[in-house]
Amino acid sequence: MTRTAPSATTAGFSRDQRRTLTVLGISQALGGAGMAAGITVGALLAQDLLGSTSLAGLPAALYTVGAAFGAAVLGRVSQRFGRRPGLALGNGIAALGSAGVVAGAAARWPVLLLAALVVYGAGTVTGLLARYAGADLAPPDRRGRAAGTVLFAMTLGAVVGPNLTGPTGELAATWGLPPLSGPFLLAAVAYAAAALVLVVWLRPDPLPPAPQPPARPGESGSAPSGAHRTGRPAPGVVTGATVMITAQLVMIAVMTMTPVHMAGHGHTTQAVGLVIALHVGAMFLPSPLSGLLTDRFGGRRVATAAGALLLSAGLLAGLAPPASTPLLACALVLLGVGWNLALLGGTAVLTDAAPAGNRAAVQGLADTGMAVAGATGGMVSGLVMGGSGYPVLTAAAGALALAVVPAVAMSGRRPA
Repeated sequence: MTRTAPSATTAGFSRDQRRTLTVLGISQALGGAGMAAGITVGALLAQDLLGSTSLAGLPAALYTVGAAFGAAVLGRVSQRFGRRPGLALGNGIAALGSAGVVAGAAARWPVLLLAALVVYGAGTVTGLLARYAGADLAPPDRRGRAAGTVLFAMTLGAVVGPNLTGPTGELAATWGLPPLSGPFLLAAVAYAAAALVLVVWLRPDPLPPAPQPPARPGESGSAPSGAHRTGRPAPGVVTGATVMITAQLVMIAVMTMTPVHMAGHGHTTQAVGLVIALHVGAMFLPSPLSGLLTDRFGGRRVATAAGALLLSAGLLAGLAPPASTPLLACALVLLGVGWNLALLGGTAVLTDAAPAGNRAAVQGLADTGMAVAGATGGMVSGLVMGGSGYPVLTAAAGALALAVVPAVAMSGRRPA
């Protein structure tokens, strides 16, 4: 497929790339506000309806299970039909799931609430998949910065969203709805608006559907996604995916139980919202710098540094006095920065290794692995906290990050 070469800009990106990043940035800011709803009050809402702290991690597990399915499907939709249909569909699904959560909370019907969280999760994965769209038109030496720019755009909505927990809760109460369902009202509107922005303005599509090569005689079709002719996945694909999957598991496990830990020690909903807002901001705010470091030093080195940061976050969270909002906030900020470095470092390694003909499908499968890891972390975190406490959970998560992320990242440097 041939493209008309657009004029270069002083920023080093083409005109089409700048337009793509602008549109993706607007949709990401809207989607960030919606994503923050599940992070901030999902566990508290389930705890209220189910009446159990041990099951407070269930929402994170459910919407990350949904995200696992959504990442695989949306990755293939993007490969087959283009990024615009795939990303717009994902945001629309997230809006539908958000509305279902509100309905389940209002009816005090746990089955509807939990089912809606699966749908919500299937759509929220769009926020991470968009980083690949940002890098589609970028030259290889600027892919990290392009992906980082898209993730950075989520910062505005992701930081503002949790701080609207109080106002949206009051609005929900005036409509006769549970106050904790307020953030999901915001999510439904925000995700619907993000889908509309993508449908109308994401043109040209950064990844238009490519014609499939005809199968050779005796072949049933193209090779499996991300595979060599031997059927084995490219080493870089495995390395990048493992880094992102481990970081996701660690981050979800600690982040999910922090609101429950804080609420159990007398912190207000607004204090919980502030800590989570700082954490989510740290997940996305450093993205331009992380992308620059990735382009300059390589994804493996950036991922190695992420392991040390994730360990520091786990130790600080576990050792911080339960009543100390500032120290818990610092721990969650470190957790977010470490996750950001691992995500962009792993993304660079995977994208460079994935075959161009089915890159979107490979990327979707990698994010499916992240979602499965998140579901595991969300479920196990509640059980560990209920049985051993928050300090044990955070220390174990940090140790896992240090043991796996640097080791895997640097092992990929060895010749096969």
